[in-house]
Amino acid sequence: MDKFASMEAFTQVVESGGFAAAARNMRVSRSTVNKLVINLENELNVQLLQRTTRKVNPTPTGLAYYERCIDILAEVKAAELTVAQLQSEPKGTLKINAPMSFGTLYLGKAIADFMIQYPELQVQLTLDDRFIDPVAEGYDLTIRIAPPETSPSLVIKKIAPIRRVLCAAPSYLAKYGVPQHPSELTSHSCLHYGHLVTGNQWLLSDGEQDYQVTVKGVVCSNNGEILKDASVKGLGIALLPTFIIQSELDREKLAIVLADYQSPAINLYLVYPLNRHTNTKVKLFTQFFQQKFGN
Repeated sequence: MDKFASMEAFTQVVESGGFAAAARNMRVSRSTVNKLVINLENELNVQLLQRTTRKVNPTPTGLAYYERCIDILAEVKAAELTVAQLQSEPKGTLKINAPMSFGTLYLGKAIADFMIQYPELQVQLTLDDRFIDPVAEGYDLTIRIAPPETSPSLVIKKIAPIRRVLCAAPSYLAKYGVPQHPSELTSHSCLHYGHLVTGNQWLLSDGEQDYQVTVKGVVCSNNGEILKDASVKGLGIALLPTFIIQSELDREKLAIVLADYQSPAINLYLVYPLNRHTNTKVKLFTQFFQQKFGN
């Protein structure tokens, strides 16, 4: 029995949730994947997978074995990459997912610089504000600006803190007044993120006390640039990252509100599947991204 092939088939079934998807990823028949996994279970004399008509899940023993398999397979792949001398000239496709605003404002130029350094690489960049599972959706790397869900199959690297501020157009503040305390936000039009369960719950702190405010307004969106445009038009107060609104603050199209009250810190994260941690393309982009945005 080819032990590495069986381990690869088993990890693919766990990560994709089924034999058919694993077969597609491996470009072999479903029966081949099934045979490899059965041979592995027979050799180990344990049940690695709990099979139902709709889903395949690892048993507790299978999950523990999976975690060891991905480390072993990653080391094997790293050795193969070294032999092939891909460390100095990486090739192939790097699939990246990132939030819409950060992608359009900053990531396009950064990826162009990365491609100039490594011209043999191809980058597939998808911009999407929804939370995704990089393993299930086949991404090498995902960029997030909110704490990603932890998982034993993911590596999460915190790159840099991101500051958020309350802001509004001078025209709005002139018409409706400048709030002096978080409690006053309930009487204002507040533009908030609509795709989060807590999107209309703003938490602010003066360093000594926390204030949670339930806000409402005429616009909610899952995209920060939409909220920025609405706030510039005078439609209300928004809580936004400074990387989205810095230009408007500099040109006084927006003004900071309640500057003495801070929202909880959020961060820029880089997330990738654990079995990619020795992948040359992923390592190079991670190093590049850290140098580009870590400060």
